[in-house]
Amino acid sequence: MRGFDFSPLYRSTVGFDRLANLLETVTQYDAATHSYPPYNIEQVSENDYRISMAVAGFGESELSIEVKEGVLTITGKRAGEEPKSQFLYQGIAGRSFERRFQLADQMEVRGARLEHGLLHVDVVRVIPEAKRARKIAITAVKGADAKIVDARSEAA
Repeated sequence: MRGFDFSPLYRSTVGFDRLANLLETVTQYDAATHSYPPYNIEQVSENDYRISMAVAGFGESELSIEVKEGVLTITGKRAGEEPKSQFLYQGIAGRSFERRFQLADQMEVRGARLEHGLLHVDVVRVIPEAKRARKIAITAVKGADAKIVDARSEAA
């Protein structure tokens, strides 16, 4: 069973449209159409991630990276050059592609670099100040107000 009905979610939730759309797109995944180009997603540190994509034969001018509405899109379009020779066997794919990655709300693309046929895209989780962990001081005197102590000020 591949199809799911998410309409009950729409009846009882507000503001979760993006989550329901994400669930719908995940259920429509087809491995045959999403195998080129190969890629890795690695967690470099607690809040740092790297997407590495094998783009052998593509130059910087043929690659495009765009972030729009929480979707990272990497596109490769080959120049319309005709090969100068006839291939007896062509194992290196050179076709155009478009790969999309759904980013979480607090994810931000920091940069990209092309080296040795790999495109590396660095993504960072940016935690807003209001959502960072805070340390609450405990007071021993009755009736005294609790004091919020910033964890970063204690470390200094």
